[in-house]
Amino acid sequence: MREQLTQSMKQAMKSGDKKRLSTLRLVNAAIKDRDIAARADDSGQSTGNDKISDSEILALLQKMIKQRRDSAATYRQGGREELAVSEEAEIAIIGEYLPQQMSEDEMRQAVKTAIEETGCCGLKDMGKIMGVLKERYTGRMDFGKVSAMVKEGLKES
Repeated sequence: MREQLTQSMKQAMKSGDKKRLSTLRLVNAAIKDRDIAARADDSGQSTGNDKISDSEILALLQKMIKQRRDSAATYRQGGREELAVSEEAEIAIIGEYLPQQMSEDEMRQAVKTAIEETGCCGLKDMGKIMGVLKERYTGRMDFGKVSAMVKEGLKES
């Protein structure tokens, strides 16, 4: 994942694509920031981790996309269409590095399977189910939508 981002950044530099280059630099900076944070735990002790994993990078990319969607909506409400378009361009660039997103039906099936496998039956168990889903599908599903599906699935069971 890191190598792919680095190569894309080099290609953007060579082609002169300023928007792509600036977006990829933001992504790399966020990853490096997370790498630094992963080196120490809350008490300041070394964790032995030099870098975050690819699944953590995928989660970070999803978070960056969500932030930009929220920003684009806010800009539109404020009548700042040019800023909303800029945010959406960044979403498209960042989204290229995520695996193909699951369809709504696929997400519902994954939620159903996770509920059955964990044997959870109440809202108090929602964290267990979300943990299983995040472990298996990080980068492939929108966990904001999935959260509602899990609640719905738990009510049905």
